[in-house]
Amino acid sequence: MQLPSAISAWWAKQRQAKPIGYLGERAAERYLKRKGYKIIARGLRTRGEEIDLVAVDGRTIVFVEVKTRRGSRFGHPTEAVDERKQKRITRGALVYLKRHQLLEYKSRFDVVAVIWPPEAKKPTIEHFVDAFPAIGSDGMFA
Repeated sequence: MQLPSAISAWWAKQRQAKPIGYLGERAAERYLKRKGYKIIARGLRTRGEEIDLVAVDGRTIVFVEVKTRRGSRFGHPTEAVDERKQKRITRGALVYLKRHQLLEYKSRFDVVAVIWPPEAKKPTIEHFVDAFPAIGSDGMFA
């Protein structure tokens, strides 16, 4: 029996190699779990904002931005977390905290830089704790 073309195309797509960003996020998640963080959400999208990982570190809610690169040709991964990106992450975090009634809890923003050259079996991971302050003019972060 031959599968319909839509199912065959879907199956072929599932077998393809995962994008580097996806692999980096999974590696960052494993790294944070080994450090004792509890991952409570991944890949959140709210009003155009995206938060890669939401974790808990002790009694602190941590919004984690993961940046993955194959190498340093385009600079260090953290260079992509500019002020504009920080504002977007801040807005997304505020939406998350309000939605889940968590505004009274301490929170922070971490960045995890993942460098994973094509020939390497494992990536190099750098974790920047409290990488930037909440910025923007969105309510409590004004």
